[in-house]
Amino acid sequence: MIASLPAYLFAALLIAAAAGDALYFRIPNQLVLLIAGLFLPVALLAGLGLPAIGTHLAISGAVLLGGFLLFALGLFGGGDAKLLAAAALWLGWPALLPFLVWTALAGGLLGMLIGLRVLFDRFVRKAPVNRDVPYGIALASGAIIALPQCAWMWGS
Repeated sequence: MIASLPAYLFAALLIAAAAGDALYFRIPNQLVLLIAGLFLPVALLAGLGLPAIGTHLAISGAVLLGGFLLFALGLFGGGDAKLLAAAALWLGWPALLPFLVWTALAGGLLGMLIGLRVLFDRFVRKAPVNRDVPYGIALASGAIIALPQCAWMWGS
């Protein structure tokens, strides 16, 4: 149980980010900084070596650049780009591809659900339409599904 505390902590922080995005369409910078800032002490306490930590940092930096490219193209919110990089920091290389794939699948499902809500609001309720997509939900879902690929967080 104690050996898996990093995984539970990471998941709880992701759920908090997803909840904030779902409720307010905003992922607070303080929460993303907390997620990213806790990585190093938690990784060191869990026994992750310095070369592995360096790899996690490099992956996170590359993902942050990709996220900001998506932000610049108007495809992603700034908070989403930062949460994407913070999650990649914790997940590292073995779980990066599953994380991205599951996030994309969850995002597609979320987009379809939002689309149905938009249609319902527009044509049935005759209400104003909000097309915002709280993508933090998809990011948290993808990261949590990819968690079993992270042996370092489970004390292995």
